[in-house]
Amino acid sequence: MNRDITLDEIQQFEGKYPKQLWSLFFSEMWERFCFYGMRGMLTFFMVNQLMMPEKDANLQYGATQAFVYAFTFIGGLFADKILGFRKSLFWGGLLMIIGSIILAIDPTKFFFLGISFNIIGTGFFKPNISTMVGALYKNGDVRRDAGFSLFYSGINIGALLGGYACIAIGKGNLLGGVVPEHLRWNVAFSLAAVVMTISLVTFVFTRKSMGPIGLSPIQTHNEDGSPAPSKKWYEYVVYLGALAVVPLIMMMVKDTQYTDWFMYIIGPFSLIYLFYEMSKHSSSEVKKLIAALLFIIFSVVFWAIFEQAGGSLSLFAANNLNNEMLGGLITLDPNGVNNAANSLFVIVFAPIVGIIWIMMAKRKIEPNTVVKFGLGFLFLGLAFYTFYATKFFANVQGIASLDVFTVAYFVVTLGELCLSPIGLSIMTKLSPARLQGIMMGMWFLASAYGQYVAGLFGASIVSDVANATPLDKLNSYTEGYKQFALYAIIAGVLLIVISPFMRKLMQEVK
Repeated sequence: MNRDITLDEIQQFEGKYPKQLWSLFFSEMWERFCFYGMRGMLTFFMVNQLMMPEKDANLQYGATQAFVYAFTFIGGLFADKILGFRKSLFWGGLLMIIGSIILAIDPTKFFFLGISFNIIGTGFFKPNISTMVGALYKNGDVRRDAGFSLFYSGINIGALLGGYACIAIGKGNLLGGVVPEHLRWNVAFSLAAVVMTISLVTFVFTRKSMGPIGLSPIQTHNEDGSPAPSKKWYEYVVYLGALAVVPLIMMMVKDTQYTDWFMYIIGPFSLIYLFYEMSKHSSSEVKKLIAALLFIIFSVVFWAIFEQAGGSLSLFAANNLNNEMLGGLITLDPNGVNNAANSLFVIVFAPIVGIIWIMMAKRKIEPNTVVKFGLGFLFLGLAFYTFYATKFFANVQGIASLDVFTVAYFVVTLGELCLSPIGLSIMTKLSPARLQGIMMGMWFLASAYGQYVAGLFGASIVSDVANATPLDKLNSYTEGYKQFALYAIIAGVLLIVISPFMRKLMQEVK
């Protein structure tokens, strides 16, 4: 009989990465194929298939993505208290498969129903797999940031493949000669269902290697070893509750006014709950949680700008970019590039950046986390100045260079690598063990607010000209990107200025 591996054995690994990281890597990779494939199709599909005005599509995109990330807070809460990370992850993946199948059957008729299943499923899946990655490392292990950077590569391999393939199939620029025109969007959404199934199967066959990580927190035995009263029904209530709220989520996603109300409520509620939990911890732990909360607040600004990718930049790519890459050497779908360029750059550079952090840590010259965050904002600002600069490479019809657009995404990636994988890591470093799921949910809840504001930002820069030409749209969107760049620069400078104060709150955490 094989002996179960202990947590200490998992955490005392040799080399740069624990072996369990690879199973989580591949499971997350395929789940992100599904998620980013969906994300890349949303705005374009709403404008070109559901015939929404561009302003409404931006708002709808922000609302949909806000709910996705808001539910990660709820998913983290249920994982911490009832399901455990493993069962939460499995249930979320199952709901995402169901949602993708519904969309594949008839994406126009069942659009909001399928999206609602995916919203709830992502909420259960996303925060918990990231928390399991953090559990592979002991506190103070300098290899943690490198592990999250590698994990982030897995996210982006899936995002690269799904981001390009799904939208290109839907538009007919990939497999156009194979898939009948009237079935292109059905096939695009069904592809998301297939890869999500692969993700779930990968997790099921590798979960035993995780030892005690992610097991349900519900007590099954008393201290004397006798069986405790069954609390299995708690789990069933969570499952049934998730299904019961599908019609409510569908109604709220359809009408962005409900999204406004939801966002006004969920943020204050989560803060009140966090402050309540803080009252149960020591002064030192509270200071760390305050530091984590400040990181979360700044991340809202970052994601509000960064997440133009799925909204206004998606429409910008469709309306204002040519399809020539490297001066015309290759031809690519501009929407596919918009969805996949960032992921490609992350795949190439995330492991390199992770190793650089390790090397700098050994030489005691690694920038602290606050400075990394500040650098992330500065790169983001430079990237959006580059998006603004595409107007200077446009023809008289308002069609700009795909090459310049891609360079901007390279700079975006440098900013993301300074902030996002480090953000996942710092939440696990600053959070007490009993609050790690909640704090990871709070991190993604900040993304929800970022997505929500991203939709408002995107809608605010849509051209007000009736029957706007591509040139009108080019000028309107690029002027907006210049403003977003300024916001990012200001936030980055502010973070670097207050870094000494933040370091005091973080104490021994680097």
